[in-house]
Amino acid sequence: MDIDDAERIKHREIAFHRIHPNPDQARTAALFLIEVDGILSADPASPFLLRVRYDVLKTTLLEIEEALSEFGLHLDTSLFNRLRRALHHYTEETLRANSGLPEDEINSTRKLFARRYELIEHGCRDERPEHWRRYL
Repeated sequence: MDIDDAERIKHREIAFHRIHPNPDQARTAALFLIEVDGILSADPASPFLLRVRYDVLKTTLLEIEEALSEFGLHLDTSLFNRLRRALHHYTEETLRANSGLPEDEINSTRKLFARRYELIEHGCRDERPEHWRRYL
C-alpha cells in the first residue's frame, strides 16, 4: 500500500512532567532525538513541551516515548495527555500495519534505541570479558 507524505510525516507534541531534577527536559530530549533515524525535527517549545516531526514508517510515538522514559525523562501523565497519546499510538500502529511493512522493519527502531543505549556511558556495564561472565 502506497502512503503519501501527508500521512507518513507526523507532527506531535510531547509534554513532560514539571517536577523533575532536569528543569529543561524538552531540550534534553531534543538533543537525544535529533540523532535518531526517522526523526525529522525536534524543537523544544518550552522547558516542558517538545514538538517533534517524524516519519511514522520508521518510528512511532510509542517508541519515542519509551526511549525518552528509558533515558530518564518523565512524561506528563495527566488524563488528557494519556488519552491523546493512546489515540496516536493506535492510529500509528494501524497505519503501519496497513502499509504492509515486514515485521522486522517495524521493530528496527527498537534495535536502534538498544544500540544507542549500549554506546552511552552509564554504570550498568559488566567490564568482564564475555567468556568470564558465562562462568560466574
